[in-house]
Amino acid sequence: MIELRTDSFASIRTLVVGDVMLDRYWFGSVDRISPEAPVPVLAVQREESRAGGAANVAHNLVALGAQARLLSVVGDDEAGREINNIVARNGAAATLTIDPALKTIVKVRMVSQNQQLLRADFDQEPGDEVLAKCLADYKEALTDTDVVVLSDYGKGGLKHVGTMIELAKAANVPVIIDPKGSDYSRYAGATLITPNMKEFEAAAGAVVDDADFQRRASALRESLELDYLLVTRSEKGMSLFDAQGNHTHSPARALEVYDVSGAGDTVIALMALVIACDLGDEEKLALANTVAGIVVGKLGTAVATIDEVIAKLADTGK
Repeated sequence: MIELRTDSFASIRTLVVGDVMLDRYWFGSVDRISPEAPVPVLAVQREESRAGGAANVAHNLVALGAQARLLSVVGDDEAGREINNIVARNGAAATLTIDPALKTIVKVRMVSQNQQLLRADFDQEPGDEVLAKCLADYKEALTDTDVVVLSDYGKGGLKHVGTMIELAKAANVPVIIDPKGSDYSRYAGATLITPNMKEFEAAAGAVVDDADFQRRASALRESLELDYLLVTRSEKGMSLFDAQGNHTHSPARALEVYDVSGAGDTVIALMALVIACDLGDEEKLALANTVAGIVVGKLGTAVATIDEVIAKLADTGK
């Protein structure tokens, strides 16, 4: 059985870089259809805001007991200030560079009876000058970091990801990446990337069966010169491939799934910590599956706390 304490990750200094966004939730009830169009009318009863994207990764790291510093870009607006306040309340240190020309990314989710009815996105990419400043801040922060997490949501915040990987490797700091898009060549040389199955197939091609999946995964890991490739496969669990040609699989453990949004943030946060701790591959996967099972049982952008992980491990005997 894996033994964790509440302070198991307390000494690990993590640096999170990537796209941040404000996740707004409008909760209410639906009891009629609009007379203007055949759509439901949500009577909003409660509003809630959470910091998403890379900010949620930082929140997960803190919830698991680690130290987290967040580097990102926001606009000079209410949403950017709200993200900064939420990150501070959650316990992470933040360096949020302000781009005056940028509108902070906002996602509005409308929810009734634990079901998401609609999501509205407000997206904009940061400017080159601000991203150059973030790169300078990143280089400086590496001197006080045990592991880097690059959280790519495809919003332009990781334009210099290749340089970030090179700088981290030169500083002997492992780099964990949540990838986006179909061209993974930009992540070459990373320690670990963590695509879900849909993202994996976008980069490696459609999978026919398990044998084909293993061939494609091994080929992708080798071509990118990764130490590890972790593919999260929904109800099929997770598969980890390492540089020695080993393949470790762990079945899914979620008993009840309410919402998978943000689950990738929780998994990558956990993997960053276990890479820094140098646990065995089976232990890495067991813990990753445990935190995923916890967070998908919650609604919206959520975290798994170290106390919840310890309790879940005790329940399952892992």
